[in-house]
Amino acid sequence: MTAIERSRVVAVVGTGTMGQGIAQVALVAGHPVRLYDALPGRAKEAAEAVGARLDRLTEKGRLDADARDSAKARLLPAAELSELADAALVVEAVLEQLTVKQDLFTALEDIVGDDCLLATNTSSLSVTAVAGALRIPGRFVGLHFFNPAPLLPLVEVVSGHATEESTATRASETAAAWGKTPVRCADTPGFVVNRIARPYYAEALRLYEERAADPATIDAVLRESGGFRMGPFELTDLIGQDVNEAVTRSVWESFFQDVRFTPSLAQRRLVESGRLGRKSGRGWFSYEDGAPAPVPMTAPPAEPPSSVVVQGELFAAAALPGLIEEAGIEVIRKEDAVPGYPGWLELPCGTRLFLTDGEAADSSDLRLIHFDLALDYRTATRIALAPSATVAEESVRGAVGLFQALGKQVSVIADVPGMIVGRTVAMLVDFALDAEARGVASAEDIDTAMRLGVNYPRGPLDWGAELGADRTLYLLERLHEEYPSGRYGASQALRRLAAAEAAPAAGAAPEGAGS
Repeated sequence: MTAIERSRVVAVVGTGTMGQGIAQVALVAGHPVRLYDALPGRAKEAAEAVGARLDRLTEKGRLDADARDSAKARLLPAAELSELADAALVVEAVLEQLTVKQDLFTALEDIVGDDCLLATNTSSLSVTAVAGALRIPGRFVGLHFFNPAPLLPLVEVVSGHATEESTATRASETAAAWGKTPVRCADTPGFVVNRIARPYYAEALRLYEERAADPATIDAVLRESGGFRMGPFELTDLIGQDVNEAVTRSVWESFFQDVRFTPSLAQRRLVESGRLGRKSGRGWFSYEDGAPAPVPMTAPPAEPPSSVVVQGELFAAAALPGLIEEAGIEVIRKEDAVPGYPGWLELPCGTRLFLTDGEAADSSDLRLIHFDLALDYRTATRIALAPSATVAEESVRGAVGLFQALGKQVSVIADVPGMIVGRTVAMLVDFALDAEARGVASAEDIDTAMRLGVNYPRGPLDWGAELGADRTLYLLERLHEEYPSGRYGASQALRRLAAAEAAPAAGAAPEGAGS
């Protein structure tokens, strides 16, 4: 099976932003394209808008004039649905209502040939349900583009319960021929991206509700320590609070109100107040003219310690001792910690700094400060600290000064289990492992989808492999103890992987204690 030939017609039904974008992608790839909309005159307006975008591409040197003129000649608005009779592929991008889509495709089946692929761009409805009323449901597939379709490379190719393998393969190869990166996935709520990405928003909202930090600080820590391109609050303002909350609620309801997907009351109130983000001028932040940029909580300059004791192995934070030495601070290494268990940094005053492990700092009898996970401790420009209530202010300043000496800005947040990056990444890893184990998509496609669909700095499975399943599981188990609602109950996939990693190699003797 090969991609649909470029000489064959691709039809797009629905001429909003997404419909126009999909039409442009197919057009630039060389297909004749027909645009249809149920509202009279809308298809003609959309064709003109697509043509104008092609003109801008030519002005910017991204499309030569001959290619533009040829593309415009291949783009035709359709006044009647019957004009799509010779299409080899019809992609629908209409209202997100099941009955509307079902009625459309039922009508299309009486118009197009039996070899025509029918595709929905739905992001929230079941592909299986949309195809349920069709005479030939095997030729139906989900083609979920991301907005703006001409720019974002990812396309989720979604197989419904009745979708034939040849249909999904041809749709995937066609998307690849259009210059896109297709990932194959099963018909599950949220598909790959909108399912696995839920914790990125949910954990930030929960941290805000717990008063761990303000939105600007949570965003800054996830960007500057976690390496994410945008923080969850600014990102939902861009998406639209109503849109993001609707997706969360749809996934939650589709999973029969699974507690792991529970929507946020804080976001609900924001939507109810009409603060929808950039499009309304205000969401978590203000976008009115002259509004100040959000400012995260940043600790003032502090003196660094003269020396630091490194006790045992720091695992994900293993780069820190070297960075501390490079900053001119004496590092005294001690290796008498229990092998396999995480070590710590110790200030001259005796206060210990531990990488967050899912426990609150106050749960220990020690004077300790947790520091958050970072994508790369060398390149991170901000670190979050969470001191226990027993730590003296002078010790907090010493910890702040230590990380400032490494060139980091420091945000001191409330003592919350798992902190910001740590709990977010642990949940993303667990959601990704669970999706892979349930056959939603392959490990490679999951990581590709999360990098390209939402611009994550690493695929969650790749990140999880570096962190280690045992340490991710430990963090989630501690969170589950702190919040015994089931929200942080680790998946069986993570538990099995952690057990496999902990098991000694066949014929080898155990080496020390596991965690």
